[in-house]
Amino acid sequence: MVAAGMSEWRPFTERDALDQALAEAVVTRLGEGIEARGSAYLVVSGGSTPVNLFSLLARAPIDWSRVTVMLADERWVSTGHEDSNERLVRHALLTAQATTAAFLSLVAVPDDALANLSLLSEQLSVIPQFDVVLLGMGEDAHTASLFPCAPELNTGLTTQDDVLITYPKYAPYQRVTLSKQRLLNTRCGMIHIVGEKKKAVFDAAVESGNELTHPINAVLGAAGFDCWWAP
Repeated sequence: MVAAGMSEWRPFTERDALDQALAEAVVTRLGEGIEARGSAYLVVSGGSTPVNLFSLLARAPIDWSRVTVMLADERWVSTGHEDSNERLVRHALLTAQATTAAFLSLVAVPDDALANLSLLSEQLSVIPQFDVVLLGMGEDAHTASLFPCAPELNTGLTTQDDVLITYPKYAPYQRVTLSKQRLLNTRCGMIHIVGEKKKAVFDAAVESGNELTHPINAVLGAAGFDCWWAP
């Protein structure tokens, strides 16, 4: 689990400054993992928010050949689809210095969801504690693919399985996502959000404290994920 402590709010006045500071923090954690254990594991999220951050990370002078990158969740689409998180990560992060990083796909068996889930479970069972889990948050307070509108939300919050399939009612595509317990199995957790609208959603989530209505709460509080934000 993450180190003991409460989540912290880390505000910045500009998005570029936020991205630079967050990239430096991620690189530091990965470097510590490589030095201490010979390898490091980085979990990231898709969407438009982390694109500039990914470009900064891609140029970081660390031994990327010792880093494994994977996504917190993925839409059930082909890896070439415009809505594929994997496509985004490959184009924006696994470039420049980071081309030597290993990548664990969440859709390695695209034609069979259950077989894909079984393979992922096997792969994750031998992956140790993550070094960094970097999450986003949607305007409905979802994180990863733990949606308040998904019938599988309670399972995702309580299961001891590492990965599951979700079917959000009001968001496109079937999803595959890491569970709460696997997301929390990290040395460092970070939430990356921008804009006043997201801040209002975050504030409402904190006030509610309810994981079922505001799933971002699953990684807040005692879970220890800090929130990095800029307008």
